Amino acid sequence: MPDPTGPLDSEFDFGRLERGRFSYVPVVPGRLEFALEVRRRILAERPEVVAVELPETLEDLYLRAIRRMPRISVIFYNDTTLGGKPGESVYARDEDDDRAVYVPVEPTDPFVEAIRSAHEVGARVVFADPDTTERPHVSDSYPDSYALHSISHEQYVESYRLHPPTRTREVEDFSRAVAWKLQGADPTATVMVVISLNMLDPVLDAMEEPQMEPARRRRERLQLVNPHPDCLGEITSEYPYLQERYEAFRDSMSGDERVDRRRVQIALFREAGQAYEVNTGDKVHAWQRRLLGKYSRNLALVNRDLTASLFDLTIAARSIVDENYAWEVWEMASRYGPQETASDIPTVKISGDEIWLNTRRIHLRRRLPSTKRRMGRLGLKPRKKEKFPGEWASELNGANICSYPPEDMVIENFGRYLKKKGKSVLSEERTTVEPFTSSLLDGVDLRETIRNWHDGKIFVRNVQKVHGEVGSVVVIFDDDQTGRYNYMTTWLGENQNESDMAFYSTPPFEHMIGPGIGRGEYGGFLMSLPARRMYDVWADPDYDFAETKAERLLLAGLDYSIQKYVVYVAAKPPRSVFRNVAARFGRTIVYVPIGQLSPVTMKKIRVVHVLDGYDKRAIAKDVIW
Repeated sequence: MPDPTGPLDSEFDFGRLERGRFSYVPVVPGRLEFALEVRRRILAERPEVVAVELPETLEDLYLRAIRRMPRISVIFYNDTTLGGKPGESVYARDEDDDRAVYVPVEPTDPFVEAIRSAHEVGARVVFADPDTTERPHVSDSYPDSYALHSISHEQYVESYRLHPPTRTREVEDFSRAVAWKLQGADPTATVMVVISLNMLDPVLDAMEEPQMEPARRRRERLQLVNPHPDCLGEITSEYPYLQERYEAFRDSMSGDERVDRRRVQIALFREAGQAYEVNTGDKVHAWQRRLLGKYSRNLALVNRDLTASLFDLTIAARSIVDENYAWEVWEMASRYGPQETASDIPTVKISGDEIWLNTRRIHLRRRLPSTKRRMGRLGLKPRKKEKFPGEWASELNGANICSYPPEDMVIENFGRYLKKKGKSVLSEERTTVEPFTSSLLDGVDLRETIRNWHDGKIFVRNVQKVHGEVGSVVVIFDDDQTGRYNYMTTWLGENQNESDMAFYSTPPFEHMIGPGIGRGEYGGFLMSLPARRMYDVWADPDYDFAETKAERLLLAGLDYSIQKYVVYVAAKPPRSVFRNVAARFGRTIVYVPIGQLSPVTMKKIRVVHVLDGYDKRAIAKDVIW
């Protein structure tokens, strides 16, 4: 007789995950790292049977969805009670409290991976949940699955089992039903059981004694649908960009290789930065990339995670760069190449608000909300997209072009500001400081008085009046040494309050944002009043003396100005020869360094939209941002 105080035989060791012909692989549902672990184990051990904790009533739809891989599918079924399998969410659908359960079938779910890998090694698949009742609600609070990069799967499981969730009668009934199904598997075959970590111990205990067949049920109105590509970012457990990386990696994986979630996030930031540069003309600088990594890490730590969620990544992008970059991060993270609109099953658009319980919204133009609780999905207003590549460009006819009036008002206000700025620069240049004698003149100069306090003198300012006004305004963002800004045009003001304008920019119709609406980036522009006097600056032979586009605009500004002063805003002043040219015109160039102006304002001003016809103004407000 064995000593009851001695060590138990390994077959009856309750701490082991291999018991006879059964080996157990506990997983966290919907997490990438556990899908990798499941695939590695199946490819290494090649079991004869793979049992997954999924309802047998959904087996046909699951297998059909697996055959559609790598495309993501969604299973819908109606029920009258709240609840769901791992990864499921529920929402009220009808007024009679009928409920619809949502089940994603996605590549990074370990149960889905178990089925796919089992098919590869020729193993039989058993759906181990007889589906007697809804799966009980058990705490699904797990340590961050990224920990599997630092510790083994066994260590992760052991740490979780030290503090198991409380068992209820529903948990016991569910565990006995799963145990009955496992006990009915092929008695001569080795069985690998892929099961949720929070149900591991109850099922192990239930397997220690024979179980009776539970009462079964039938499900009706089962449906498999194809989620629209635009909604994947809101409804998937892992964000689609990560899932696409996993899908591309799984076919080539071997041994203990892993898809590193943090490296994928770095790649996401980098690709979003490239799209951000194309769409806005701005760059994400190296110091911003460093802060993105630190800030997203800190957001993850606030949520007691090791890696940032998509919500955290979007928050970090908005906080470190701006809202446009946050949008690019969200768009890039939501992109999943294999998903198509056309499908052999119905394609539906599903909102995250309809699917997930206890979600929160974030509006990109509001203050950052509390990050103590993780947001389920983002609720962002989508931008319009082409139905097919080249759709918007096909509406170009080239008959005429025009500007976007609200944007014109912003430019005009900026021009008026620069004229005032130019006069203030002239005033400062002509201000002198002298000792006080008999008059305070234009006031005491405190700085000079304090500097010469030891002499006991008071210094006053003598501001000489500037005679004349500012006529033309020339703003140079880039003098275009590389030829990037090859779109050059001149257009006339439409009323007495709009300036004539000549500018060079990136080709706007190479970046279409709407039907017949292009978006470009100014390299430089000239503004001059009164309106409707300006000929084509770029074809005028009088300005062939100019060596660059910026110099041509300055020459035209001197020529068309009816006032004495011309404001020139650029990174560096014009060549000295232009002082002589300006004197021949009877004009004076007022140079304003571009670094003295607000970077935020300059960034806003630099964007230009060109509309292919006045009829496009009616729809411009829906696509210009």
